[in-house]
Amino acid sequence: MLDISVRFDVKALNKQLDALAVKQLPFATAQAINAVAKKLQAAERENMAKVLDKPTPFTLNSVSVKLANKSSLTAMVYVKDIAAAYLLPYEAGGPNKLNARALIKPVGQKVNQYGNLPRTTVKRLAAKKNVFIGKVKTSAGEVDGVWQRSKATRGKKAGLKLLVKFQDAHEAKQRLGYQDLARKVVGASFRRELGAALARAVATAKR
Repeated sequence: MLDISVRFDVKALNKQLDALAVKQLPFATAQAINAVAKKLQAAERENMAKVLDKPTPFTLNSVSVKLANKSSLTAMVYVKDIAAAYLLPYEAGGPNKLNARALIKPVGQKVNQYGNLPRTTVKRLAAKKNVFIGKVKTSAGEVDGVWQRSKATRGKKAGLKLLVKFQDAHEAKQRLGYQDLARKVVGASFRRELGAALARAVATAKR
Protein backbone atom coordinates (compact mmCIF):
# COMPACT_ATOMS: atom_id res chain seq x y z
CA MET A 1 0.00 0.00 0.00
CA LEU A 2 1.25 3.50 -0.83
CA ASP A 3 0.67 5.98 1.99
CA ILE A 4 1.12 9.39 0.39
CA SER A 5 -0.69 12.43 1.76
CA VAL A 6 -1.40 15.78 0.12
CA ARG A 7 -1.85 18.94 2.19
CA PHE A 8 -3.04 22.34 1.03
CA ASP A 9 -4.37 25.45 2.75
CA VAL A 10 -8.16 25.14 2.54
CA LYS A 11 -8.79 28.47 4.30
CA ALA A 12 -6.61 30.33 1.84
CA LEU A 13 -8.28 28.59 -1.06
CA ASN A 14 -11.75 29.36 0.26
CA LYS A 15 -10.95 33.09 0.29
CA GLN A 16 -10.26 32.91 -3.45
CA LEU A 17 -13.53 31.14 -4.27
CA ASP A 18 -17.13 32.27 -4.42
CA ALA A 19 -19.88 30.52 -2.44
CA LEU A 20 -20.74 28.10 -5.24
CA ALA A 21 -17.12 27.04 -5.69
CA VAL A 22 -16.68 26.55 -1.94
CA LYS A 23 -19.76 24.32 -1.91
CA GLN A 24 -18.30 22.21 -4.74
CA LEU A 25 -14.81 21.96 -3.20
CA PRO A 26 -15.22 18.57 -1.39
CA PHE A 27 -16.62 16.94 -4.53
CA ALA A 28 -13.90 18.49 -6.71
CA THR A 29 -11.21 17.43 -4.25
CA ALA A 30 -12.40 13.81 -4.36
CA GLN A 31 -12.41 13.91 -8.15
CA ALA A 32 -8.87 15.31 -8.19
CA ILE A 33 -7.63 12.69 -5.73
CA ASN A 34 -9.14 9.92 -7.83
CA ALA A 35 -7.65 11.28 -11.05
CA VAL A 36 -4.21 11.34 -9.44
CA ALA A 37 -4.70 7.86 -7.98
CA LYS A 38 -5.53 6.48 -11.42
CA LYS A 39 -2.49 8.23 -12.88
CA LEU A 40 -0.36 6.67 -10.19
CA GLN A 41 -1.85 3.24 -10.84
CA ALA A 42 -0.94 3.52 -14.53
CA ALA A 43 2.54 4.81 -13.69
CA GLU A 44 3.21 1.96 -11.25
CA ARG A 45 2.12 -0.61 -13.84
CA GLU A 46 4.29 1.00 -16.51
CA ASN A 47 7.25 1.04 -14.12
CA MET A 48 6.76 -2.66 -13.30
CA ALA A 49 6.87 -3.47 -17.00
CA LYS A 50 10.21 -1.64 -17.29
CA VAL A 51 11.88 -2.94 -14.13
CA LEU A 52 10.73 -6.58 -14.06
CA ASP A 53 11.52 -9.26 -16.63
CA LYS A 54 8.33 -9.90 -18.63
CA PRO A 55 5.83 -9.47 -15.79
CA THR A 56 2.56 -11.32 -16.31
CA PRO A 57 -0.83 -9.59 -16.63
CA PHE A 58 -1.62 -10.93 -13.15
CA THR A 59 1.35 -9.00 -11.75
CA LEU A 60 0.60 -5.79 -13.64
CA ASN A 61 -3.11 -5.91 -12.82
CA SER A 62 -2.35 -6.42 -9.14
CA VAL A 63 -1.89 -2.64 -8.81
CA SER A 64 -5.35 -1.52 -7.75
CA VAL A 65 -7.13 1.61 -6.56
CA LYS A 66 -9.71 2.27 -3.87
CA LEU A 67 -11.34 5.58 -4.79
CA ALA A 68 -12.14 8.58 -2.62
CA ASN A 69 -15.51 10.31 -2.24
CA LYS A 70 -16.50 13.75 -0.96
CA SER A 71 -17.09 12.44 2.57
CA SER A 72 -13.85 10.46 2.65
CA LEU A 73 -11.08 12.31 0.85
CA THR A 74 -8.70 9.37 0.76
CA ALA A 75 -7.78 7.15 -2.16
CA MET A 76 -5.58 4.11 -1.83
CA VAL A 77 -3.24 2.71 -4.46
CA TYR A 78 -2.16 -0.77 -3.44
CA VAL A 79 -0.81 -4.10 -4.68
CA LYS A 80 -3.07 -7.09 -4.06
CA ASP A 81 -1.87 -9.50 -1.37
CA ILE A 82 -0.59 -12.41 -3.49
CA ALA A 83 1.47 -10.20 -5.79
CA ALA A 84 2.57 -7.97 -2.92
CA ALA A 85 4.23 -10.98 -1.27
CA TYR A 86 6.44 -11.90 -4.22
CA LEU A 87 7.07 -8.29 -5.28
CA LEU A 88 8.25 -7.17 -1.83
CA PRO A 89 11.92 -8.13 -2.44
CA TYR A 90 11.89 -5.86 -5.52
CA GLU A 91 10.96 -2.94 -3.30
CA ALA A 92 12.57 -3.61 0.07
CA GLY A 93 15.29 -6.11 -0.88
CA GLY A 94 15.70 -9.73 0.09
CA PRO A 95 15.56 -13.13 -1.64
CA ASN A 96 13.12 -13.51 -4.52
CA LYS A 97 11.61 -16.77 -3.29
CA LEU A 98 7.84 -17.18 -3.43
CA ASN A 99 6.17 -18.76 -0.39
CA ALA A 100 9.39 -20.59 0.60
CA ARG A 101 9.29 -22.66 -2.59
CA ALA A 102 12.30 -23.14 -4.83
CA LEU A 103 12.55 -21.16 -8.02
CA ILE A 104 11.71 -23.24 -11.07
CA LYS A 105 14.05 -22.98 -14.06
CA PRO A 106 13.00 -24.79 -17.24
CA VAL A 107 15.69 -26.70 -19.12
CA GLY A 108 14.70 -27.32 -22.72
CA GLN A 109 11.00 -27.05 -21.91
CA LYS A 110 8.39 -24.96 -23.66
CA VAL A 111 7.62 -21.76 -21.80
CA ASN A 112 4.91 -19.17 -22.25
CA GLN A 113 5.41 -15.63 -23.55
CA TYR A 114 6.51 -14.51 -20.08
CA GLY A 115 9.26 -17.10 -19.84
CA ASN A 116 7.37 -19.24 -17.32
CA LEU A 117 6.51 -22.93 -17.36
CA PRO A 118 2.79 -23.75 -17.58
CA ARG A 119 1.50 -24.71 -14.13
CA THR A 120 0.94 -28.35 -15.03
CA THR A 121 4.37 -28.99 -16.60
CA VAL A 122 6.15 -30.39 -13.53
CA LYS A 123 3.18 -32.57 -12.59
CA ARG A 124 2.85 -33.83 -16.17
CA LEU A 125 6.55 -34.68 -16.43
CA ALA A 126 6.65 -36.36 -13.01
CA ALA A 127 3.80 -38.66 -14.04
CA LYS A 128 6.02 -40.33 -16.63
CA LYS A 129 7.60 -43.67 -15.62
CA ASN A 130 11.12 -42.64 -16.60
CA VAL A 131 11.00 -39.30 -14.78
CA PHE A 132 11.65 -38.53 -11.12
CA ILE A 133 12.06 -35.47 -8.88
CA GLY A 134 15.11 -35.29 -6.66
CA LYS A 135 18.70 -34.26 -6.13
CA VAL A 136 21.50 -35.67 -8.26
CA LYS A 137 25.24 -35.27 -7.74
CA THR A 138 26.85 -33.88 -10.87
CA SER A 139 30.29 -32.57 -11.80
CA ALA A 140 28.94 -29.09 -11.05
CA GLY A 141 27.62 -30.11 -7.65
CA GLU A 142 24.29 -31.35 -6.36
CA VAL A 143 21.36 -30.37 -8.58
CA ASP A 144 17.76 -30.52 -7.47
CA GLY A 145 15.12 -30.87 -10.17
CA VAL A 146 13.07 -33.02 -12.48
CA TRP A 147 15.15 -35.72 -14.17
CA GLN A 148 14.52 -38.12 -17.01
CA ARG A 149 16.20 -41.52 -17.17
CA SER A 150 17.37 -42.63 -20.59
CA LYS A 151 18.00 -46.26 -21.55
CA ALA A 152 21.27 -47.50 -22.92
CA THR A 153 21.32 -47.79 -26.66
CA ARG A 154 23.98 -48.92 -29.13
CA GLY A 155 26.92 -46.60 -28.64
CA LYS A 156 25.25 -44.63 -25.86
CA LYS A 157 25.15 -45.30 -22.13
CA ALA A 158 22.10 -44.93 -19.94
CA GLY A 159 21.97 -41.57 -18.30
CA LEU A 160 19.96 -38.74 -16.79
CA LYS A 161 18.62 -35.64 -18.47
CA LEU A 162 17.68 -32.54 -16.49
CA LEU A 163 14.24 -31.26 -17.50
CA VAL A 164 13.50 -28.69 -14.82
CA LYS A 165 15.91 -27.24 -12.27
CA PHE A 166 14.92 -26.13 -8.78
CA GLN A 167 17.08 -23.28 -7.60
CA ASP A 168 17.46 -21.53 -4.29
CA ALA A 169 16.35 -17.91 -4.17
CA HIS A 170 18.84 -15.18 -4.94
CA GLU A 171 18.90 -11.56 -3.88
CA ALA A 172 16.52 -9.41 -5.91
CA LYS A 173 18.60 -6.68 -7.55
CA GLN A 174 15.88 -4.64 -9.26
CA ARG A 175 14.01 -1.98 -7.29
CA LEU A 176 10.51 -0.82 -8.15
CA GLY A 177 10.62 2.36 -6.07
CA TYR A 178 6.89 2.50 -5.33
CA GLN A 179 7.12 5.36 -2.85
CA ASP A 180 9.45 7.60 -4.85
CA LEU A 181 7.31 7.22 -7.96
CA ALA A 182 4.15 7.95 -5.97
CA ARG A 183 5.57 11.17 -4.54
CA LYS A 184 6.66 12.27 -8.01
CA VAL A 185 3.28 11.62 -9.64
CA VAL A 186 1.26 13.18 -6.80
CA GLY A 187 3.51 16.21 -6.52
CA ALA A 188 3.41 16.88 -10.25
CA SER A 189 -0.30 16.48 -10.85
CA PHE A 190 -2.52 17.09 -7.80
CA ARG A 191 -2.87 20.88 -7.96
CA ARG A 192 -3.52 20.78 -11.70
CA GLU A 193 -6.15 18.06 -11.28
CA LEU A 194 -7.80 19.96 -8.44
CA GLY A 195 -8.08 23.12 -10.53
CA ALA A 196 -9.58 21.21 -13.45
CA ALA A 197 -12.00 19.27 -11.23
CA LEU A 198 -13.16 22.44 -9.46
CA ALA A 199 -13.75 24.21 -12.77
CA ARG A 200 -15.85 21.27 -14.01
CA ALA A 201 -17.81 21.06 -10.77
CA VAL A 202 -18.68 24.77 -10.81
CA ALA A 203 -19.59 24.70 -14.50
CA THR A 204 -22.04 21.82 -14.04
CA ALA A 205 -23.45 22.77 -10.62
CA LYS A 206 -27.09 23.81 -10.27
CA ARG A 207 -27.29 27.53 -9.55
